[in-house]
Amino acid sequence: MAPSSSPVSFTVRHRDPELVVPAKPVPYEQKQLSDVDDQEALRYQIPFIMFYDSNSNPCMEGEDQVKIIRAALAEALVYYYPLAGRLKEGPDGKLLVDCSGEGVLFLEADADTTLELLGDTIQPPCPYLDQLLYNVPGSTGIVGCPLLLIQVTRLMCGGFVFAIRWSHIIADAVGMFKFLNTIAEMVPGATKPSFLPVWQRELLNARDPPRATYEHHEFDEVNDADYGTMNDDTIIVHKSFFFGHREMSSIRKHLPPHLRASSSFLVLTACLWKCRTIAMQLDPNEIVRVSYMVSASGKEGLKLPAGYYGNAFTFPVALSEAGLLCKNPLEYGLELVKEIKNRLSEEYTRSAIDLLVIKGKKQYRTVRDFVIADTTRVPFGEIDLGWGKPVYGGPAGAIKDVSFFAKFKNGKGEDGIVVQVSLPWQIMERFEKELAKMAGNSSNDQFCRNATEVTRSKL
Repeated sequence: MAPSSSPVSFTVRHRDPELVVPAKPVPYEQKQLSDVDDQEALRYQIPFIMFYDSNSNPCMEGEDQVKIIRAALAEALVYYYPLAGRLKEGPDGKLLVDCSGEGVLFLEADADTTLELLGDTIQPPCPYLDQLLYNVPGSTGIVGCPLLLIQVTRLMCGGFVFAIRWSHIIADAVGMFKFLNTIAEMVPGATKPSFLPVWQRELLNARDPPRATYEHHEFDEVNDADYGTMNDDTIIVHKSFFFGHREMSSIRKHLPPHLRASSSFLVLTACLWKCRTIAMQLDPNEIVRVSYMVSASGKEGLKLPAGYYGNAFTFPVALSEAGLLCKNPLEYGLELVKEIKNRLSEEYTRSAIDLLVIKGKKQYRTVRDFVIADTTRVPFGEIDLGWGKPVYGGPAGAIKDVSFFAKFKNGKGEDGIVVQVSLPWQIMERFEKELAKMAGNSSNDQFCRNATEVTRSKL
């Protein structure tokens, strides 16, 4: 039977959820979070998913994936024992981690389908997430709930799916990769991680006294009443778009020769921002924004250890009048997006953290903004849990107001970037038309996949 390009129907049988605790005794203590961790904008959970083939490692033939991964998880928690704890509120209202060793939620499951049948439908947003990452009742809270939920689902072909949902407060995607890589190292019998985890969350606390030395538009005040075109019944459509060599080449043709060598991430960000703004049909004088997550890891002066796994990023912003972005060539938006990188420094990061505290852990502005998280540089696709690398590893779908960029190989074997976009359905229709003009893909059925609909109140 040919691989599917449309969601397929199958049944998943779940076992009762269990708590996996560290394999050895761990310290019972309370750990402080950083000011970056403890912000309102991160008080939600992130789902990621990895699909594994059955034929990648003959040495593991006949071995039970669930049993082996469960055991490796328990060993990894010995080193990452705060993840087995629970969040609680401190006397000052700031969240902290109670390292109680209670464990992480773990689900064993079996699905009556194969990876071949699923085909390209595993591209995010994953239409099977409710089955492959069962939402255990009572597990979605922040305070007092398990920090991780993991489900391992066996497939009929011998492959399996590893899905995880974690509290963003405890780690970002880079930090969670380090934990998952430790699980992978424990599968063949490692006694300790290649890089020992480091807590030291105080490294990303605000200065005393805090002082904002840069302008940070990500924290600008916004009056939600100004964006009253949507209500509680607005249908938001989540779709993903695949950009391979052909699509990127088409987009680069809209740039002058001296800018065509710009990174795929910057070019694609500028293109999507422009198409999205055109589709929204805004007043030409309205200010529109794009922001993307920039990791603080490796920044000189911050001195974050290699094993640091807390949240370590900022969300700098580029802005423009809507009319200018829509009418000008693509290079206009690209130059604005490139300017974001020029502002990044240790002092910019410190200034952003200080302003976060000055404003009382206020959320980032996201209303009408195009917010991007690039996971293409985080190698989830390299995590080998004993059966080889995943066919796909990365974000599972729509997460709050963020569009994720992820690596993906489509059914034709083409490597590229898949981007999930969320828009009201009428705006989405216009967005697809504008994007097709830029990417030269109006008749390519591989371009757009996996549309789902939810009801939300604001873009």
